[in-house]
Amino acid sequence: MAKLGFTWFVFVLLLVFGFVVSTREIAVTPPLPILPLPSASQLKWQQRELIMFLHFGMNTFTNSEWGIGKENSSIFNPMGLDANQWVDVATDTGFSLMILTAKHHDGFCLWPSQYTEHSVKSSPWKDGKGDVVREFVDAAKIRGVDIGLYLSPWDRHERRYGQELEYNEYYLAQLQELLSRYGSLQEIWFDGAKGSEAPNMTYYFGDWFSMVKELQGSNINIFSDAGPDVRWVGDEMGYAGCTSWSTINRTLLKIGDGSIVGYLNTGDPRGTDWVPAECDVSIRPGWFWHKSQTPKSLSQLLNVYYKSVGRNCVLLLNVPPNSAGLISDIDVRRLAEFQKAIQNIFSTNLAEQCSITASSQRGGKRGGFGPQNVLDNDHLWTYWAPGNESKDKHWIEIIGLKKGFRFNVVRIQEAIGLGQRVEQHEIYADGNRIAKGTTIGYKRLHRTQGVVQARQVRILIKKSRGLPLISSIGLHFDPFWHPKIS
Repeated sequence: MAKLGFTWFVFVLLLVFGFVVSTREIAVTPPLPILPLPSASQLKWQQRELIMFLHFGMNTFTNSEWGIGKENSSIFNPMGLDANQWVDVATDTGFSLMILTAKHHDGFCLWPSQYTEHSVKSSPWKDGKGDVVREFVDAAKIRGVDIGLYLSPWDRHERRYGQELEYNEYYLAQLQELLSRYGSLQEIWFDGAKGSEAPNMTYYFGDWFSMVKELQGSNINIFSDAGPDVRWVGDEMGYAGCTSWSTINRTLLKIGDGSIVGYLNTGDPRGTDWVPAECDVSIRPGWFWHKSQTPKSLSQLLNVYYKSVGRNCVLLLNVPPNSAGLISDIDVRRLAEFQKAIQNIFSTNLAEQCSITASSQRGGKRGGFGPQNVLDNDHLWTYWAPGNESKDKHWIEIIGLKKGFRFNVVRIQEAIGLGQRVEQHEIYADGNRIAKGTTIGYKRLHRTQGVVQARQVRILIKKSRGLPLISSIGLHFDPFWHPKIS
């Protein structure tokens, strides 16, 4: 009898154990990525959203944009130069990376290069013992700001320019100085500018890029028309295309080729390379400081922000130091207004604390890919994923309280760590379409034609490469926006 009781005990124990095992939740796997994918350094770059450019050099003192290369080094004398002020302005206004023009087209070097006398060592500034690049790097390091440098391939001063082998050796030697002397760089900037004096000059970009990676490793991003890490957007207005793919086919690109600007502006949904676009524009009409010029208005800067960061790009905003070696007070005030406005608009997400539903979700309700993921603080690795069984259009809907919400900006973000996917989408408020677009990417910002008052906002994904993965959604109110601003 005791044996029978023990047998029943074991039987019941096995039943309970089997029930626990059978009901234990098994994690649902993420969907496969859509290639190509961004590198870790490209993801970090994308999340910056804003980068500061500093055009400073001989042109600052000659009131020109493109120097002729015959300027006397004695002209360069920024008596009040304070790189700490530059970096303080950057950190106070939301910039975590700054790029300095170490040499522009006039050939004057802001560091004491051993390969030319046309540099700070021949200037009266600090009796020829100064080094602008060093002061910039040291100031940034103290404040934890990352740095980048621009070394112009076009050099109107150097006599070897136009002699292909000799000049490429000269350029590579200067590049090696910058890459080895000043510590870790996060971005290096190249362009294909050339002068009429040597229109057929060939730049050895392949050799230059190889040296960059050899001396700086994988953490640095190389910018040029053709990447390899970051591409030019194709204009100097700071505007990306309404369609903006981070993917592109690098075999179709040639640095300095003006015929490809349209392709650069939109990218390529069938592109084999992940090379996102950077939108460069100056806060002033010119790239260098000019006493007669003033910064763009706040509304102009916000318009640039929506058409760059709001179109899956990073904004590279040039803020040129003046002839005293300081960022002008009027520019500092405008940057502060710009940063405060962005915080004002996007610090409050009206979609939070609302209920949210979707057409389907991967793995069902316990799959971990539910629509609530779009309202957390992770804009990369948590996301809503619809179910594989759903072959039609996918949607996600935010439902407000009885009074609903009042907004004029809709923010949508994709989980780009698994590839860029969305090709076409629409936004509806209480059943009425208020916006439509093509790509989303890391961030897409839609400004509506007027203030919208609604209880339900639906985002419809009409077409995508594989399953759409939406990482974040926001409804925001922009008090500075007026539809008449283009």
